Amino acid sequence: MNLNLLPYALVWGVLAAVVIALIVYRKMVASHEDDTLHVLDGEAKVIPEQMAIAQRLERIDRWGKLMTVIAIVYGLAVGAAYVYQNWVEASNYMGR
Repeated sequence: MNLNLLPYALVWGVLAAVVIALIVYRKMVASHEDDTLHVLDGEAKVIPEQMAIAQRLERIDRWGKLMTVIAIVYGLAVGAAYVYQNWVEASNYMGR
């Protein structure tokens, strides 16, 4: 059994790149976030903007967590396939 794992590794690389891109995007969005509490009527314009940023960050976090889990599980599966393939080849080599 000799399975070419390169395409699977490339897919894992794309998944990892998506996770890194989400991290960078979240940092960029979070840089516009204001951590102060606005309660005055004169700053009513600021509150909806901050709520929109908070909602965007929640969406990014949800996708980031999902993509991170997918990338980790997929990477572990590809790694396990690699180890299993080498183990089978070593067993066949030792059996000859």
